[in-house]
Amino acid sequence: MPSDAHTEAQARNMTIEAFADTIVPGEKRWPADRAVAGAAPGPGAVAAGALELLEWSATGLTDGLDELARLLNAHARTHAEVRGLTLDEQVPPFVALPFAERTALARALLAPGHPEKEIWVSLALFSNMAFDSAAHMHTRDAIAAGHPGIAAMGLADPDGDGLWRFPQYGYGRKLADTHPATTESGSLA
Repeated sequence: MPSDAHTEAQARNMTIEAFADTIVPGEKRWPADRAVAGAAPGPGAVAAGALELLEWSATGLTDGLDELARLLNAHARTHAEVRGLTLDEQVPPFVALPFAERTALARALLAPGHPEKEIWVSLALFSNMAFDSAAHMHTRDAIAAGHPGIAAMGLADPDGDGLWRFPQYGYGRKLADTHPATTESGSLA
């Protein structure tokens, strides 16, 4: 029988993953996956490592994830009551919401004027960052691991020395000369 601490950690993780999946939806990881709703084909924020990123101390949110999950589930209970929804008590309330209702609740929490908007925006931004930039990984490691967001962008492997060089200018023309104090690694001396 799992301990209460294990059960609480599992509920927290499912809740945070369900929020991340609402922001950048993806396909279920396995058929009975409840945190990931399966609202979009391909991998989403959860498969891209949203939970790992949020658990990284550099985000500044790590110590508050338990409270954020608790608060999100409280909002989900209220949302369900107002909408007349019956929630499956086998999973956390936010996880029990159908995807459309998760989206409606997230929209309300992220709306201008919501008193908690800033914290939910932070959680949403980190969910996006997990997919868009693999911020919790070194870019070379993300490419090697086939990170879904990096792969979707089509970011090429670095050159043999580990540096990225781009033979064509992104704007179709050179924008500036390299600073004379630039070192071989690309840093300013």
